[in-house]
Amino acid sequence: MMSSILVVDDVDINRVILREILSDSYDIIEAENGMQAIEILFNTDINPEAILLDIMMPGMDGFQVLETLKSDVRTENLPVLFITAADANINESRGLMLGASDYISKPFNPDVVKLRLDNHIQLKRYREDLESMLEEKTAELVSNHERTLETLATIIEYRSLESGTHIRRSSELTRVLIDAMVKDEQYADHLRRIHYSSIVKAVALHDIGKVGIPDNILLKPGKLTPEEFKVIETHTTIGKEIVETIAKNATDDGMYLTHCAQICLSHHENWNGTGYPEGLAGDQIPLSARILSVVDVYDALVNKRCYKPAITHEEAMNILIEDSGKKFDPGIIKILIDIQDQFREVENAMRED
Repeated sequence: MMSSILVVDDVDINRVILREILSDSYDIIEAENGMQAIEILFNTDINPEAILLDIMMPGMDGFQVLETLKSDVRTENLPVLFITAADANINESRGLMLGASDYISKPFNPDVVKLRLDNHIQLKRYREDLESMLEEKTAELVSNHERTLETLATIIEYRSLESGTHIRRSSELTRVLIDAMVKDEQYADHLRRIHYSSIVKAVALHDIGKVGIPDNILLKPGKLTPEEFKVIETHTTIGKEIVETIAKNATDDGMYLTHCAQICLSHHENWNGTGYPEGLAGDQIPLSARILSVVDVYDALVNKRCYKPAITHEEAMNILIEDSGKKFDPGIIKILIDIQDQFREVENAMRED
């Protein structure tokens, strides 16, 4: 199937001539004016490889069409070659500054038209190939990077005498909760702005700061003294510092490590301002940390730890509901109540032995 070219000119004979020149190599789509061209590009399935665009047209002239194309992500990279009369008094620099790829003069020289059009299409394809290769390599680096960090997080979980399934459960519970929150108008816009899919991946590193906590405190089976608890609290700031060090030399998806740092630092903050390490309250607490706070406590309650036995789903939910508006964002708890059966299913499917 041949690639298509959109020819935009209000003079019939010009479109006929260009069709004759190019129809052996391209499928020619015609528009009689600027508005018709915009209609074709934005409201049909036609995706031309390039556009031959007349400048002097009634209504919407070529410059206005070009400005419209360059302002839309769907068409901003399309090569646009202006069609001009050889003796026309045109400000070529204006078109080039607006993003035109080239100028083709009338009367048309068939060889020049073909060569210039072919060259710009080849350049477009070459650029797209390079961008695709770059995206693939970047995605590969990001994936390898994330797997390395997740492995490190799993090692830390084992050091805490917890199964590595805590990370997988926490990630899955977070995904379930966010899927529900993004349908709620209270959180939907905010979640979309902060690239919420990255939060699920960032959950794995929430306790990475525990690497800096001494074993005699981290693994203590009994109740911690106030001094020991102060040491435990530092895992939040240690975690943030570790993530910030990683971020200095990392390639990520733009929000992943940001969410990692926020979650590490703030997942023990309380809605009423009584948490640590900064005593943040309400919306001061990053949404990613508020989400993980609920997930982390729920998972800790329904699973055995070295310092406590497991409790039932119903008991855990009662505790979370009791602390709604105290420790936890009440809006998140309200959503959790509606989807609690999904939390129970995740825990049952991934429960520790």
